[in-house]
Amino acid sequence: MPIAVKLDDLLHDNRMTLTELADRVDITLANLSILKTGKAKAMRFSTLEAICRELDCQPGDLLEFAAEKPKKKKKK
Repeated sequence: MPIAVKLDDLLHDNRMTLTELADRVDITLANLSILKTGKAKAMRFSTLEAICRELDCQPGDLLEFAAEKPKKKKKK
């Protein structure tokens, strides 16, 4: 997926656990875990706002665009 979520790094920098963040932003631990592992397909702006507020960061600190490498064409 071309959007990478850098939640692990931000949690480490803030010395906060995933469980503590889940409690602070009122999101289930399961949903936050899906976001952390990069398996989420979407995120609400209200969730992004709450995470940024609690981790004192900007959305760009949390999300990163990582372009996919083009696939090589098979030779015939």
